[in-house]
Amino acid sequence: MSQSSITDKPIVVQKYGGSSVADSEHLLKVAKRIVKTRESGKHVVVVVSAMAKATDDLLARAREVANAPSRRELDMLLSCGERASMALLAMAVHELGHEAVSLTGSQSGIMTNDRHSGARIIEVRPLRVEDELARDKIVIVAGFQGVSYKREITTLGRGGSDTTAVALAAALGAEYCEICSDVDGIYSADPRIVDGAELLEAIRCDEMLELAAHGAKVLHPGCVEIARRSDVRLYARATARSGGGTRVDSIGDPERTSPSGVTAMRGLVCLRSESADALLRLAEAESIAVLHFSSEGDSGALWFSLANQHDWPAVRGRVLALGNVTIQEGLGAVSIVGEGFGQSASNLMAIRTIARDTGKTLLGTSTSPLRATIYCEEDTADLLLPLLHEALS
Repeated sequence: MSQSSITDKPIVVQKYGGSSVADSEHLLKVAKRIVKTRESGKHVVVVVSAMAKATDDLLARAREVANAPSRRELDMLLSCGERASMALLAMAVHELGHEAVSLTGSQSGIMTNDRHSGARIIEVRPLRVEDELARDKIVIVAGFQGVSYKREITTLGRGGSDTTAVALAAALGAEYCEICSDVDGIYSADPRIVDGAELLEAIRCDEMLELAAHGAKVLHPGCVEIARRSDVRLYARATARSGGGTRVDSIGDPERTSPSGVTAMRGLVCLRSESADALLRLAEAESIAVLHFSSEGDSGALWFSLANQHDWPAVRGRVLALGNVTIQEGLGAVSIVGEGFGQSASNLMAIRTIARDTGKTLLGTSTSPLRATIYCEEDTADLLLPLLHEALS
């Protein structure tokens, strides 16, 4: 069903993060923002995250009863957080005199692969969403979740509600998609950590994808990937405002000469083995999402994040049992993203000099045309983030 067969009104997709729906007061403010958009003559599809700390609380409960809970059961449990948010928000919209309907990820047609804890969307079949829009309702969707082709409930990983929103925007032919949170948009570094971080008016999708994949939490990598592929008009904005923020598209800011951003990651693990192929087979068997892989001769090193590896204690035990893989934990990384940054030898020399001057040990460097990443200990990453931002801004 095309948008024109649903309604003559344009469709807008809005996503609200956990801090935006943290409690009843916040939910009511979000409901008023949604209604304001609806009364401007648009149809509104809303995607919500779990209320602030709800996911962490559910994870904590799981670990009270199981040292390494299965990914399938975790997906069943964690999907409850977003369902609570969607139902409460629908109630709040009703109180403001507008019809709303809440839908789960599976009811909304979010189809994923069969990986639990970090699934990828493979198709969106928004028939139910289109039906409800045709009935002139505001549709409120639980983010972060979908259903696999095996009819299993899956989750998309931390920040996955962003991806739900952009995927729906693409499938519905939405006019634009807003990712709303408690920050004004995308900054050159996390403004809560780095003084002088600059709010970006615009950024290219490919640069934003590098930032998101290497630690920037304002947008989920999957959502940027879909926006780039589907040409969705994407904005990162503050929930408290109706405009402004950062535009994410194929153009970005052509006048920008400094790097677009500096970001850091914590909670990384590096596996090393004399057999690089054995590391890859291990990652495949354990459904580990590879952040970085390098090999020299037969030996190799594989880096990944624990962010969505909730069963790491059990996986760690199986890795140690192999006997031919060493594990380094408590690691981090700092990445600098900008046009051609990773192709410049002078840029690489400059950041490595800054890093070495701290007296800390560097564990490696990787590059892409748009990025340079330094791998190190977690504490070193925290130290390097503001230093590199100040030097490169």
